Amino acid sequence: MHLVVIAVLTVAASAIGTMTGFGTSTIMVPVLLLFYSAPETLLFVGIIHWFGNLWKLLLFRGGFRTKLVICFGIPGVLFSYLGASLVLDVSEALLSRILGGFMVLYVFFLLLKSSFRLKKNIAAGVCGGALSGFLAGIFGIGGAVRGMFLTAFNLPKAVYITTAGAIAIFIDTTRLGKYLADGVRLDSFPLWSMPIFIAASFLGARIAKRIVDRVPQKHFRTIIGVFLLLVAMKLLLWGAG
Repeated sequence: MHLVVIAVLTVAASAIGTMTGFGTSTIMVPVLLLFYSAPETLLFVGIIHWFGNLWKLLLFRGGFRTKLVICFGIPGVLFSYLGASLVLDVSEALLSRILGGFMVLYVFFLLLKSSFRLKKNIAAGVCGGALSGFLAGIFGIGGAVRGMFLTAFNLPKAVYITTAGAIAIFIDTTRLGKYLADGVRLDSFPLWSMPIFIAASFLGARIAKRIVDRVPQKHFRTIIGVFLLLVAMKLLLWGAG
């Protein structure tokens, strides 16, 4: 029965994560930690997250922009490492609440200044990627921080989703390799169950695709803003844990 529950959870988390560009881990990790160890949970969710980003690239491939992925993604990865190197002696709870407060202010700014957008050029992409990567490295909330900065470009729906997915799939590949190299295994999950969960993630992505196709472009950034606000409130009230 618990495998059925996980499959349903995977569908829901994948649908939200595909549509917003973030949120899969935020939804799945707290639930799975109730039943499994942290290493197994992170490996399992990491696998689902990797496939979820693959589905973004396949289902929204018309929105892929190589230049945007490169100029946003490479600085993001490099500066996330720099940010991560600065957090050892700082309170994680304090950092999470600072980010939550910043995100709340940012979302309300977007709602009040709906016409605000950054120019879609290389310089803006590099700066946005570097700053979002740096903040993600410090706060550990990569997807939401990337989404926060990508919304400032007011990208078309498919471009936003594929850009977020392309950047995340590179990061996911790196961390999954590290988990496996460190000896983490999915001992609590039968081997035959993994194709079911991967299929569930694809089903969630397909549901998201149908929803996104029906959402007018002018309302898309508002929807992303609402989900960012929910993540921000969680950080303010409960931190990143």
